[in-house]
Amino acid sequence: MSQPVLGILTLYMNDKKQLEERHIYQKMIMEGQKIGLDVFVFTPMDVYNDKKKIHSLQYDPKTKRWTRRWRSFPHLIFDRCRIQKSKRYEQLVKFRNRYSGLTYLNRPMRDKWMIYQLLSRKPRFKPHLPETVIFQNMSDVYKIMSSHPSVYIKPMQGTGGRGILRVDRVGPESYLLQGRKLNRDIIPAQKVHKTKLESYLMKWKAKKRYLVQQGIEIRLSDGRVHDYRMLVQKNGSGRWEVTGCAGRVGPPRSVTSNLHGGGHAVPMDTLLQQYADIDENRAEIRRTAENLSLDIAEMLETTYGALCELALDLAIDPSGNVYVLEVNPKPAREVFIQSGDTDAYRTAILRPLEYALWMYKQKAAPS
Repeated sequence: MSQPVLGILTLYMNDKKQLEERHIYQKMIMEGQKIGLDVFVFTPMDVYNDKKKIHSLQYDPKTKRWTRRWRSFPHLIFDRCRIQKSKRYEQLVKFRNRYSGLTYLNRPMRDKWMIYQLLSRKPRFKPHLPETVIFQNMSDVYKIMSSHPSVYIKPMQGTGGRGILRVDRVGPESYLLQGRKLNRDIIPAQKVHKTKLESYLMKWKAKKRYLVQQGIEIRLSDGRVHDYRMLVQKNGSGRWEVTGCAGRVGPPRSVTSNLHGGGHAVPMDTLLQQYADIDENRAEIRRTAENLSLDIAEMLETTYGALCELALDLAIDPSGNVYVLEVNPKPAREVFIQSGDTDAYRTAILRPLEYALWMYKQKAAPS
């Protein structure tokens, strides 16, 4: 059996061909060598269809240098491409269509609304989903605010907390607005009268596709918001496992806790202690969050096809109820470094490689 080859498919951040997660890919290449997996990195821009070759990016741990090398198509592809508005993403769509017959560790998923609809059809997930509707007009906002004191208005597609607005009802005719612009700049809290709310929100939405989502009470005693990042991955036997979970605390005046937006990570139990001071209660909340995440991963895989990892953004309210805010198919791993969970960080890097080896052996085994 020849040495299995894994190609990590990504996108350049800009026209200078810079990679966003270069340090993660270095670690994957090094870990791959240890377990007998040949790993290289490429983008759709590096694929030469006429030659049926890839001008790949290779990392040499000995020289600690990146070089280019012509490679044949890999046995397996780990798709790490996130949605973006660019010609580079258009090239990705063409690549996926042209080479749909290749073996992928993971397939693309749909937007937040489609995922919400899928999950909401399952009775077991319904109690864990904040009420959510498509933002078409103000009646959608008022519908949710009739039974909840706050809502989040968030892009249907987007990451990192960009373009999210929170609306709190603070009086019979007054509302508090705060959020983040698309460039992640914080929008300071401002009070508006009901007569001005519609013009503000409709201008905010413009022609983009937004959701209105029930706000969960996630403010800590100091006023900062927090949530939890749960990572589940396929292991070397092809089964879903929990890799780790960390808490994220947003900066002052922020309505989001994303690390790229200035948030910081802490151990999950550190935050849970503010809600449940009894060890058994914290353990039960954690079990609920872990089992929910694994169940969702298995369910989504039956819909979208092959998946190898998912990160779920979870909210836990003061009563210990667990809610799924978002599901991310292309998760970062830095949250575990920041929270001090080095074991989860290394596992997060290693598991996709072990899963790739398992897939390769399954494919090569005689039927």
